[in-house]
Amino acid sequence: MRILVLFASLAFLGSCVPNRKYVYLQKNDVNSKVLPKDTVVREYSYEDFAYKIQPEDILSVRFESLTPQQYDFFTKDIQLAGQSLSQQANPLLIGELVDNEGMVPFPVVGKVKVAGLTIYEAQDTLQKIANQYLQNPIVKVRLINFRITFLGEVNREGTITLSNNRVSLMEAIGLAGGLTDLADKKNIKLIRIRNGQTDVQYIDLLDEDFMQSPNFFINQNDLIIVPALRQRPYRKYVGQNVSLAISALTLVVLTINLLTN
Repeated sequence: MRILVLFASLAFLGSCVPNRKYVYLQKNDVNSKVLPKDTVVREYSYEDFAYKIQPEDILSVRFESLTPQQYDFFTKDIQLAGQSLSQQANPLLIGELVDNEGMVPFPVVGKVKVAGLTIYEAQDTLQKIANQYLQNPIVKVRLINFRITFLGEVNREGTITLSNNRVSLMEAIGLAGGLTDLADKKNIKLIRIRNGQTDVQYIDLLDEDFMQSPNFFINQNDLIIVPALRQRPYRKYVGQNVSLAISALTLVVLTINLLTN
């Protein structure tokens, strides 16, 4: 019987995850019984984030104006079996691909450099060009392939494509279904490609000060790898085997008791 208790104790202790390793954005408030209610306890400020367009980005560029269609060379209106291309095709296929030089080509105007600009700056640049050719134009620019990838201890591994290019890491984790109970939130690996190089950083999501981090907002093509806590092997493998062992030993003990009585 002592052996059974010992096995059970080891399995329990090995699989426990304390709250301090589980609760996001802590500030000495984990398990606290005295917390102020209905009041602001802290304030944080952060730098405004504006994503800048990179080569290989895909942009949706729409021109709307009062110019008759036959003179509007900006607007694409390709008919296919009675429907416009935009109704049939994947938006990624009909968007404007930013080339390796950071340019996007347009009829008559030629190539326009957009890399290094924010979405609004690119929109303003194209607006000024459209003003020269169209009557009362309105230009709308959107990034349509803003994507990030989650691997490891998340509930839904894979790549997520976002319609908004100003998303915090916490929002992105929510879109991935959240992290698992066995995720090591203190050592999240962030792999980011920018300016022709790959940066590797580690992030602590247990610390509330993360809200002031320059990594609070995600970037295009970010790769987030979530490692597991050391309790994972106990939960996934040892715990199951211990349960089987306890069941087997219990059966043996009961059998012996029955035979000896």
